[in-house]
Amino acid sequence: MAETSRALATFGGGCFWCLEPLFRELRGVSEVTSGYAGGHVDNPSYEQVCGKKTGHAEVVQVAYDPTMIDYADLLRVFFTVHDPTTKDQQGADVGPQYRSIILTHDDAQAETARQVMAEIKAAGIWPAPLTTELVPLTTFWPAEAEHQRYYERNPWAGYCRVVIAPKVAKFRKAYAAHLKAA
Repeated sequence: MAETSRALATFGGGCFWCLEPLFRELRGVSEVTSGYAGGHVDNPSYEQVCGKKTGHAEVVQVAYDPTMIDYADLLRVFFTVHDPTTKDQQGADVGPQYRSIILTHDDAQAETARQVMAEIKAAGIWPAPLTTELVPLTTFWPAEAEHQRYYERNPWAGYCRVVIAPKVAKFRKAYAAHLKAA
């Protein structure tokens, strides 16, 4: 069996429950873990992060095969599945934990992120300036077990039906050619 390449990407764009199912469906993505990054408290809890004093954002860490999907394409998906122009907010979710943030794993990712951000700006996809932070990843803290695969395990929960399900449907339509085979 051939060994596959594996790389990591870390993004925050609102509630991690909303991002996780989207990235999980992309061809070339092997795992998506919800967690926290960008803050100053070791191993924060969900309650601490929601308390808005740890500095963390809710993020997803995406494990992917760069021979199947490249980092720039992951970024392009990221910039179309959340609103990167609203500071500390995605829809009704408000607070610094919901900010738009790219946490890079190396200098090459940082350069690619700058290039894709310039591409997004030049294309005029969003009517307002990007507020997305671009910072090096220091530590990623996986979220508690109940936050992993939340949408998959709770499809009938109110938030999942009202917020996540329409987002997933829109994503599947827009990225049909890039999804894993059913």
